[in-house]
Amino acid sequence: MKAIRLLNDDLGNSYFEKGTLPEYHKIEVEYFNIQTKIEAYQQHQHKAPRYQFVVTLKGKLEFSTSEGKTFIIEPGIILIAKDTEGEGHSWKIIEGDNWERIYIVPTQNDLDHFILD
Repeated sequence: MKAIRLLNDDLGNSYFEKGTLPEYHKIEVEYFNIQTKIEAYQQHQHKAPRYQFVVTLKGKLEFSTSEGKTFIIEPGIILIAKDTEGEGHSWKIIEGDNWERIYIVPTQNDLDHFILD
């Protein structure tokens, strides 16, 4: 499955990597929640509140890193948010009216199993 991973460099700036997640690989999970509401702070520059996977069910978004580089998230692409330091990222909806998503919070020490392209 396609995936994009958000990380921090040594200076705390956010950047992204494109890759995949393998099928049938278990990831230990603490909890998950479903969200459709868009909080005002989420569209402004912010860091990920925790290491988490974000599964988009509906909507197409453009994410921007703290250095202004962009990527697209839509259904079929898993976001792995690990930019928990520094300025973080921002996003805007570019197709549709809302963003339906599931946040999956893994055990904080568990690997993300991301395979870099």
